[in-house]
Amino acid sequence: MHQIKLSSLVSHGQSSPWHRDFMTRIAAEQLLLASATTEAGIGGDLRNSICAVQINGATFDLEKEASVISYGAQADAILATARRNAEAPSSDQVMVVVLKDQYHLEKTSTWDTLGMRGTCSDGFRLKTSAPVEQILPKPFAEIAAQSMLATSHLLWSSVWFGIATDAAARAQSFVRAEARNRPGALPPCALRLAETISKLQEVKSSLVAGLGRFAAAKRSEEELMSLGFAVAMNNLKVSVSQTVVQIINHALLICGIHGYKNNTPYSLGRHLRDAHSAALMISNDRILGNTSNLLLAHRYDAGLLS
Repeated sequence: MHQIKLSSLVSHGQSSPWHRDFMTRIAAEQLLLASATTEAGIGGDLRNSICAVQINGATFDLEKEASVISYGAQADAILATARRNAEAPSSDQVMVVVLKDQYHLEKTSTWDTLGMRGTCSDGFRLKTSAPVEQILPKPFAEIAAQSMLATSHLLWSSVWFGIATDAAARAQSFVRAEARNRPGALPPCALRLAETISKLQEVKSSLVAGLGRFAAAKRSEEELMSLGFAVAMNNLKVSVSQTVVQIINHALLICGIHGYKNNTPYSLGRHLRDAHSAALMISNDRILGNTSNLLLAHRYDAGLLS
C-alpha cells in the first residue's frame, strides 16, 4: 500500500512544491505512507466518497469513517480520498496528504482475519486539519486511472505470484523427496506438479505482459485513461487472484497431509489463508461489474502484437 500511494505522489505531485518537498522527506526520512480510500457505507468502491473536504481559507478539515487503513497506527502520513466539497457528487473526489501531527485516529474496528493479518488493517475514524496545498492538484479520477489502477493490480498480483511460487516450490520439493524414496518410479503426484507449474507460468506470463503494457502506456496519458487499458488491468487482477488459489490447491493435493499440517517443511496453511484474500480485496465481483460497464463501450482487441 505504501508503494501504491507513493506512485500517486510521483505521478501526480510533481507540479506542486509542497508534494515535491514531501517526496524528498519520504526518501530522506524513510517515511511510511498509509491509505484511507475505503469508507464505511461504500466499502471497496474507491471511486466514490461520502465524506467531503471542508476548505476554510488556507486550511481544510476532513472527517472520514475509514473502514480499513492498513498499518494506519504505524504510518507517518496518510493519503485520503474525499469529495471535493460538501456539494460535490460522490464521484468528484480529491486526494489529500496529511501528516501524523495533523490528524487524529480513533480505532473503530480490529483486523482479526483468516489471513493477511500482518497488514494490521484496522478501521479508524480519521479527523484532520491541514493546509490546502496538501491537496493533490489533479482530480482523484485521473490519479486512480493513471497510477493507482495499474500499480495496485500489478503489485498485488506480484505478491500473489510470490505466494504461489513458494507453494509450488514446496510441492516440487515434496515430489523430489518421494522420487528419492522410490528410485526408478515416477511418483503419482508428479503429473499434478506439471499442472501446477503450468498454471504458475500462466500467472508469470500475465504479469510480464501487464508490466510491459503499463510501461508502454505511461508514455501516453490518453492510453492510461483508455477503456482498453482499464479492462486489461482489471482482468489481470481477477485472473491472478483466482489462479493463485488453484495453484495452492494443487500444491496441497501434491503434499497431502504434510501440506495440511503446520509443522512440516511442506506446510501450506498460511499460503492458502492469504491467497483467499486476493479475490476479496478489492472484490472480484465489483471489478467484474466495472469491467462489464466498460465493455459496453469498448471492443476487445484480439490482436497478438498489442
